Amino acid sequence: MQAIVIRKAGGPEALKLESLDTPRPLAGHALVRLKAAALNHRDVWQRIAYSGSGPMVLGSDGAGVVEAVGAGVDGAWVGKPVINPGLHWGDREDAPGPNWQILGNPTPGTYAEVVHVPGENLAPKPEHLDFRQAAALPLAGVTAWRGLFTQGQLRAGETVLLPGIGSGVAVLALAFAKRSGARVLVTSGSAEKLAAAKAAGADGGVNYKDADWEQQMRALAGTAGIDLVLDHSGAQTIPAAVRLVRPGGRVVFLGVTTGTELKLNIREVFFKQLHLTGTTMGSPREFQALFRFIEQHRYVPDVRHVFPLAEAGKAQALLESGKQFGKVVLDIG
Repeated sequence: MQAIVIRKAGGPEALKLESLDTPRPLAGHALVRLKAAALNHRDVWQRIAYSGSGPMVLGSDGAGVVEAVGAGVDGAWVGKPVINPGLHWGDREDAPGPNWQILGNPTPGTYAEVVHVPGENLAPKPEHLDFRQAAALPLAGVTAWRGLFTQGQLRAGETVLLPGIGSGVAVLALAFAKRSGARVLVTSGSAEKLAAAKAAGADGGVNYKDADWEQQMRALAGTAGIDLVLDHSGAQTIPAAVRLVRPGGRVVFLGVTTGTELKLNIREVFFKQLHLTGTTMGSPREFQALFRFIEQHRYVPDVRHVFPLAEAGKAQALLESGKQFGKVVLDIG
């Protein structure tokens, strides 16, 4: 099989197209012939920090057709279009168990023609989506879902702020929140991204490069204020989220693209009675709820950037630049 392989940490040029042996399905596992794979920032961090001694195939999201199954997996899966969620979350809803994994290190991932996954992690592809659209959903989709509704407790009529609109998670969160009856405000440093977000349903947006952007955001939020901030950026944006959210509000954070070391005035947290919550990915139950929602609303993810498998380095460079809007996808077959 053809796969994008990383052998040492580096820039996008460290991703190389190579021929690898096609795996055989072990007991309890299935082989999926991939049609598309979606990129996530996790892939970039894995590339930059890779310290393994052998080749690794990155990629956490994929959609394709089951080609073969091992012992213990229902043979009816063969020939069916599927997508893959995360691996081995466990039985608890509050946090994953000790065996939880995300594809793409240490388990070989989806930048390949074939991926080997546990049979329990196969999920049917929504019929109204093509393979590119379906591949865009698993990691970012369930992360946005859990962040908004499980951890963030978002309800119809509330206002949610999505800083840094344009990322896959943020664009999916915008769609899910609007279809659930919430009011959505966004920020970006790009006028083009703000316009795209408004075209996608955002109720208002502010350019965070403006010196008075927080005042502008308060004016947009109105007297009721912001109930929830879903932040995927990290250290540089969470303090502003704490300042902007209403007393008793929620700040849910899930990414570190602007850094991991946070300087925070904790007086604002306890005097405003705020709830600060971390999140990432989600349980199989949340994954099922997400896909019921997608089917109900006939939602189609925003996939604007498609590259052939061989150009995974170019695709990651776009993601790393922050110039994308929505999901970046590799076309495999």
